[in-house]
Amino acid sequence: MQKDLNSNGLVVAISAETMGSGSEELGKILVKAFIYSLTELPNPPDALVFFNSGANLVSNESNAIEDLRTLEEKGAKMLICGTCVNYYGLQDRLAVGTVSNMREIAQTMANAEKLINI
Repeated sequence: MQKDLNSNGLVVAISAETMGSGSEELGKILVKAFIYSLTELPNPPDALVFFNSGANLVSNESNAIEDLRTLEEKGAKMLICGTCVNYYGLQDRLAVGTVSNMREIAQTMANAEKLINI
């Protein structure tokens, strides 16, 4: 990932549509709050990568879609696992991001100066 003046070297990997373990309902509230909190950072993450059930967060039905749009508008690149898109049947419901592959996702994570994995 090439560093620019607005870059902070941060990549966020989201592997689930919930945050933490325990209550699924609470986990959905927490992941939405976490994504909203990313919009409040002085510099947004350089990239967010979505895989496994985390891919559901970029669909039209996601409770976090407005915050993800805000992050995208602020320059955050969003990569969604293509295998996951197919598995969850999200092809026609993606609201943000770019369908990618695990090679690009792995490369993005490997090049991160800082990586948050939730």
